Amino acid sequence: MMPPPLGLMRAGRLAVRAGSRARASGGVSPGPVSLSVSPLKSLVDEPLSIRVAGLGPLQAVTLRAQVLTERGSLFDSWGQYQADGDGRLDMSRSPSLGGGYRGVVPMGLLWTLSPSPIEQPYQQLRKDRLTSPMHVDLCVHSGHNGSVTIPGPLLVKQRIERWYSKPGIRYGRIREGNLRGSIFLPAGDGPFPGVIDLFGDDGGLTEFRACLLASRGFAALALPYFGFEDLPMTLTDIHLEYFEEAVNYLQKHPKVKGPGIGVIGSSKGADLALSMVTFIPQVVASVCISGSNANTLSDLYYKDMHLPSLRYDVDRMIVLDSGILDISETLNLNTKKDSIIPLEKAEGHILFVVGEDDKIWNSKLFAEEAIERLKKHGKDNYELLSYPGAGHCIEPPCSPFRFAKIDRLFGLPVLLGGEAIKHCYAQQDSWQKIQDFLHLRLC
Repeated sequence: MMPPPLGLMRAGRLAVRAGSRARASGGVSPGPVSLSVSPLKSLVDEPLSIRVAGLGPLQAVTLRAQVLTERGSLFDSWGQYQADGDGRLDMSRSPSLGGGYRGVVPMGLLWTLSPSPIEQPYQQLRKDRLTSPMHVDLCVHSGHNGSVTIPGPLLVKQRIERWYSKPGIRYGRIREGNLRGSIFLPAGDGPFPGVIDLFGDDGGLTEFRACLLASRGFAALALPYFGFEDLPMTLTDIHLEYFEEAVNYLQKHPKVKGPGIGVIGSSKGADLALSMVTFIPQVVASVCISGSNANTLSDLYYKDMHLPSLRYDVDRMIVLDSGILDISETLNLNTKKDSIIPLEKAEGHILFVVGEDDKIWNSKLFAEEAIERLKKHGKDNYELLSYPGAGHCIEPPCSPFRFAKIDRLFGLPVLLGGEAIKHCYAQQDSWQKIQDFLHLRLC
């Protein structure tokens, strides 16, 4: 008898090796595989329970999450798992052995969602229509193939809904006087504590956090200050009277509980939040996330007060090997003295939230300087939440980790800092404490 062709012999050896690897990583599924996700419909800041059953003992599987945005962009994530001896795994107890994250991370699949390799990198996962759910497809694939783009056979799939708005949330656009923005009101008669929501130098109207705040019991005003409708298209001189107009609007709203108003700001919005609690007495609670204790990016005016902007030195910008810009050393601190916000004038309470690996600027140092200034003036109206391993963009826990973003001015990716899982745990912890702070100071 003639021996089999050499190619067939090699193929046979490869098949035997593949079978050996499959046995080493656990048996195949003995029957139908089930994927249990609870709840199937939830707010985006709520945790999920994710369990798989019906697998073979010690079977290797890959769990994936996929989101197709309203703009047609695909985001995905993956983790490699191994079933226990009974063919089960539970993300609250079972560690990821590889993929986009490692260890026991119950929300790892949602926290590490990022643009698919076929998409433009550094995009942010955002929801445009907040009154409809974000659909997330959770999948279980056989084996560990080493790449999310080439998964093993699909064993089971489950679609879930993640919502920004609770039933009954009321929403309206504002175009009153100079004021522009959106207001979100909880269901019910109220009145509700009023909060103004500010973001950074990307401009435009950002509504997702205000909508989520309304789902948590606040009357929230998402307030743009440039790059929206007939507001200035670029970040020019800022007049605090515009923000005072927003405070007055909320105070007079029949569904808003007064007299004090709160403000939450991120990045550039954070130093605006500090200026508001300093100069506008109706602001009694200010949440400063990843901010500076000095006025940044544009000069600030209010009545006869003028705070110049902290200057930037672009010559100190670093281009990393990845092509990402590191701008963490570009602030010229020699220009800071005249730009520092006189926080000792603030009668309201301040919550500083900072990531210790912030690569936009040293927000931890700025918060510590602000606190030291308050202490020197006999003030104790502050709290500090400082998170090791967290970067610049600390948002509600619905927001997956981003290590870089496309900068509005440079059009290039800019480093944000942080480690994915540590950053997302910081988002989870700080979100609840921010709500507690606002409820305490506004109720």
